[in-house]
Amino acid sequence: MDTAASTDRRPRGRNRRGQGERLREDIIEAATRLLDELGDDQALSMRAVAREVGSAATSVYLHFADRDALVLAVLNRCHDQLTQAVDDAEAASDDPVAQLRARTLVLGEWAYQHPGLYKVLHESSLNRRTDMPFKQQLADRTTAAVQRCMDAGLAPADEAATVALDLRAAVHGAVSMRLHQPGHPWPPLEDQIARFLTKLIGIRS
Repeated sequence: MDTAASTDRRPRGRNRRGQGERLREDIIEAATRLLDELGDDQALSMRAVAREVGSAATSVYLHFADRDALVLAVLNRCHDQLTQAVDDAEAASDDPVAQLRARTLVLGEWAYQHPGLYKVLHESSLNRRTDMPFKQQLADRTTAAVQRCMDAGLAPADEAATVALDLRAAVHGAVSMRLHQPGHPWPPLEDQIARFLTKLIGIRS
């Protein structure tokens, strides 16, 4: 018997004062890892999450009423991390085009690096059953980035929301094709995004 593994997964005792929030964080982190491996929210079980954190399933239900609530907490966390990553990337330049390129590349690379979470975020049945307002927040921020390029005269004036939607659809399509056809000799994502900015936004290369 693997003593180390047994020790790692031994049941938790009663939480000390202030440790309940730590358990909640552990649950979200465990569910994030499992969802990224599974790529399907329906395949996630609360018992599997409990085993991952070394706790009883009842402890998971104390923090999350059901699986949907837990998955939404994971996706909200992903949104927060993505937003921070995008902000950091945009902060590296004052040029609106460089900022748009940087944020688009961050979003594309995140999806490519976390295929399971990407599928849950965009392809799961949860999308049809639950509102995810944070997805609109990311969309609005992309629209604002496109608008800044237009306002600066670096892209032709147009309906920014429509142009941003075209860009997002193109990037998601590029990422999805990579995930579903990993053996294809795809060009670098950065090169594709540069072409999207030229052809869809009207930015000169």
